[in-house]
Order: sequence, then C-alpha cells, then structure tokens
Amino acid sequence: MVDQGKKMLLAIDIGNSHTVIGLFKDDILIGQWRFKSDRDRTDDELAILCHGLFSIIGVKNSEISGIIIASVVPGLETSWSSYCRKYLSANLESPPLLVSAENIKKSIHIKTDNPDEVGADRLVNAIAAWQKYRCNLLIIDFGTAITFDCVSAQCEYLGGAILPGIAIALDALSTCTAKLPRIDISVGPKKVIGTNTVQAMKSGILYGYGALVDGMTQKICLEMGCADGELKVITTGGMAHLIAPYAQSIDEVEPLLTLQGLQFLHRQQQKND
Repeated sequence: MVDQGKKMLLAIDIGNSHTVIGLFKDDILIGQWRFKSDRDRTDDELAILCHGLFSIIGVKNSEISGIIIASVVPGLETSWSSYCRKYLSANLESPPLLVSAENIKKSIHIKTDNPDEVGADRLVNAIAAWQKYRCNLLIIDFGTAITFDCVSAQCEYLGGAILPGIAIALDALSTCTAKLPRIDISVGPKKVIGTNTVQAMKSGILYGYGALVDGMTQKICLEMGCADGELKVITTGGMAHLIAPYAQSIDEVEPLLTLQGLQFLHRQQQKND
C-alpha cells in the first residue's frame, strides 16, 4: 500500500499509437502502464481502466495530488482532461498541467521557426535528456513516427527530423505487396544478407534502420558542429531496444525518458507557482 500523505503525481503521455501513464510517489516511479490510444474511449471508460490499474498497486484516486499531460492527439487530450476533472480533481493541489511550448519555455529555449508546432512529447524528451546529461544531445524516439531531436549544450532545442516508424514500414511491406508476409522482428536476423524472405525483411528493417540512425547521427553531428564524442545519442520509445543493437552511434536507451521529463516539468511548475 502507498503511504498516506505522500505527494502523488499522475503523468500522462498520449501518443498516436499508445498512451503511457506513470504514477510517481514523490520522485519515485511506482507504477507504469502502456495501452493503445483508442480515440473513441470516453472519460468514463478511462476512469474504469485507470482505477483498475491503480488498484493493482494499492493507490486510490484520492491520493493523486498532481497531474501533467503531454499529448499529440487532440481528441484523446480532451477525453483525458475530462477524466481528470471528473474523477481526480477533488484532491489536486493545482489544475492538470498540459504541456505546451508556452508553459515550458523556462525549461528550454526553443529555436525552431514555429515553436507551437513541435510535439509536446519531443519537447519533454529534450528537457528530460538535457537535465540528465547536460551536453550536446540527439534524442531519437521510436514511436509511430521516428523523431530526431537536437539539443545544444546550452539547453537549446534546435529542431530535428521526422520519418515513418518501424510499425508503419512493416505494415506497408505486408499490405502494399502481394507476397511479403507480416513478420516478427523481436528475434533479429543472423546476418545482413538474408537467404529467405523473412530473414531478408528482418535485415532490411533492423540493419536498415540501424544504418539510418548512424547516417543521420553523422550528418547531425557535423551540422551541430560537434567533434567526435561531443554528441550524446539517446533513444527512447517502444521499439528503441530493438534498433539499439544495430546502430553503433546509440549511447543510451532510456525507456522512461518521457515520464521522467513530465515529472521534472511538474516539479518545476510547482516551484514557479
């Protein structure tokens, strides 16, 4: 059971394919769950889902004192906000914090042409990585889309690149061709040159995306003016662990990066209030 009187934060990361939620007791992550981002799910359905998950670790709704949300799906953002107001507002110390370029500008300097266009999750990842490493950074998030986000040693968000994610590529191979099957890439190929269709597809995805990461990292490093060893490459997202063994440039895999960033931003907001 969770001790009474402790600060309890619910961090919500709403992505296109999956939503990840985490519960922090003070600064410690005590529960984390990942499920599909169902755009038809109502606030009441979210309440049933979350109440069941919280009860597994002995947490009651009344123990949650803070909420922070990062979303790239406006419809789901509305449902989650409604759920929070309807079921969790009684004991909140402040209204739920919705991450935007405007309300995190004290935590990072956004140098893109249109800061409001940058996905909330990308900014949260950038802040979390910089707070941990405080150097020139490339953060690669393997989600529905793969995002490359560049952060300077001075905590400036410089921009990045976006390309189709691995799941999209796999779906395209199987649905847009007549004979290529759906494959499982959790077990990688034995070598680059595949001697059957499945092995060739696995090689193309895993070695191919690994080479893409290494190539993009090299170009980004040059453009940022970083010498060898001056750019740290961090990966996160649901498929990061699958690609990491195939990309020599990756330094760290941080599966909890977004939740850690949300926790940091909520703490900063409390200090500023």
